[in-house]
Amino acid sequence: MAVWRAGARLLLGVLLGCRAADRSAVPPPTTDTAAREAMVTEQIEGRGVSDPEVLRAMRAVPRHEFVPETERAHAYEDRPLPIGDGQTISQPYIVAFMTEAAGVRPGARVLEVGTGSGYQAAVLAEMGADVYSIEIVAPLADAARGVLARSGYGRVHVRTGDGRKGWREAAPFDAILVTAAAARVPPALLEQLAPEGRLVMPVGRGWQELEVHQRTPAKIVVKRVLPVRFVPLVGSD
Repeated sequence: MAVWRAGARLLLGVLLGCRAADRSAVPPPTTDTAAREAMVTEQIEGRGVSDPEVLRAMRAVPRHEFVPETERAHAYEDRPLPIGDGQTISQPYIVAFMTEAAGVRPGARVLEVGTGSGYQAAVLAEMGADVYSIEIVAPLADAARGVLARSGYGRVHVRTGDGRKGWREAAPFDAILVTAAAARVPPALLEQLAPEGRLVMPVGRGWQELEVHQRTPAKIVVKRVLPVRFVPLVGSD
């Protein structure tokens, strides 16, 4: 998988940490469409992400809809942006990198911990995943539900609550993406990972390592793939 081969040469490049059935017809080309194309070509594909479905989803999801009005002029720049309540939307490259590392495929059941603005969830849904997303900050969860619905991703399941506990009644998950950092992976999340499933999460304090935990028949195999910097997982140790 390209994400592993590209990992070493990407270390210095990181700054910070099913087509959906209810989507309407493809909109006509716009300035935003051109900006997304440049984003994917230069920031994502040009830095080693190669999964065709990840690239297609990143071209399709309107990132400008998932950032505050005051930040829309910067929506397709290669950096995270503030979304309120001390939280950020990850830079596009990191969203694509984590999605590829998780090995998401159409029909997969995916848990996201840290809904934020809803952008990562929209990318996963665009790829045909059945997405369950948890956000502990209630205003962000409410806002994400609204923008996901308006953008054609209303089938994403969004819950307000502590993502460290996972979503037991929807488990097991083929992939789990955690979009905030903690000193260790919450045990409940590993318990809810399906056989051969992958969990992708930034682990550590300050600067973190993006880790991929894959469940195998014998054990959970851990790979550290990229240095990153994410906001803390609220309530974690």
